[in-house]
Amino acid sequence: MSGPDSLPVEPDSLRVEPVETDEQVPTRATSSVRVGVVVLTMGKRPDDLARGIRSILDQRGVVTDVVCVGNGWDPATAEPALPAGVKTLHLPENLGIPAGRNRGVPLVTGEALFFLDDDAFLPSDTFLADGCRTLAERPEIGLIQPRVVDPTGRVSPRRWIPRIRKGDPAHSSNVFSCWEGAVLMPRVVFDATGGWADPFFYAHEGIELAWRVWDTGHVAWYAGDLEAGHPVIDPARHAYYYRLNARNRVWLARRNLPAVLVPFYVGSWTAIQVLRWARQPTALKAWFGGWRAGWREHPGERRPMRWRTIWRMTLAGRPPVV
Repeated sequence: MSGPDSLPVEPDSLRVEPVETDEQVPTRATSSVRVGVVVLTMGKRPDDLARGIRSILDQRGVVTDVVCVGNGWDPATAEPALPAGVKTLHLPENLGIPAGRNRGVPLVTGEALFFLDDDAFLPSDTFLADGCRTLAERPEIGLIQPRVVDPTGRVSPRRWIPRIRKGDPAHSSNVFSCWEGAVLMPRVVFDATGGWADPFFYAHEGIELAWRVWDTGHVAWYAGDLEAGHPVIDPARHAYYYRLNARNRVWLARRNLPAVLVPFYVGSWTAIQVLRWARQPTALKAWFGGWRAGWREHPGERRPMRWRTIWRMTLAGRPPVV
């Protein structure tokens, strides 16, 4: 994959070179944009999966190339069968969420990539066209996370707005992490980041991807004007939630930060979690088990971000120390 300092050139229909200027960028047509779509599933939510894929195939104004990746499940055996034209990839073993998404990327073509979890869907049939238009008009954007809404009307969790000052969910802004269930990116930026963090399996891969987007010279963007549907689900329902949450927080620092900042980042989040779960000793015990594993186990590839990136993030409101 390309390094962050030498991004390849994209077609004029979706040019994505970083821009550090306030000048107006001319609008480009998006009707010819091809979007490679990776839908990830374990095959346990067939109705939701069908809804998500249908919402992709119903998109107008773009051409979609879709693959359904089965993590430990063969999508070719789906009942009912997946729509014609949807590719399938069977991963005999559940490789985890980030690795599953990465495995689907080589199977689709397009100037843009869109990642969709099987329990998410797109209420608007112009979502991808609108998102690609934003990428074309604002080439400094390297990742878009939409506003997430529960289809039954339940109040969305604050964590779905990935910024410290949450504010109005419809307000758009730069962000330094992302909710991973529906993510749109220029493909050249995704390639430059190195992709999703394979070793993480689950949790915090959206923070790393956003950090690496910033390190390419782009920004990660929360688009309050774009909407994805997703039910409100408690992430702590997974037995491994607390452990992987802590392990990956340590790995995030070890993989991406200059060595001098690693203890500051891990220390700040350790203090936050102790305060947050002080009255939940069982959760805190599991969390510290993952914290210790984060230091003992190998986190995979280390790509410390540039100090220039840290300065840009700081000026934008969030230095990577918390």
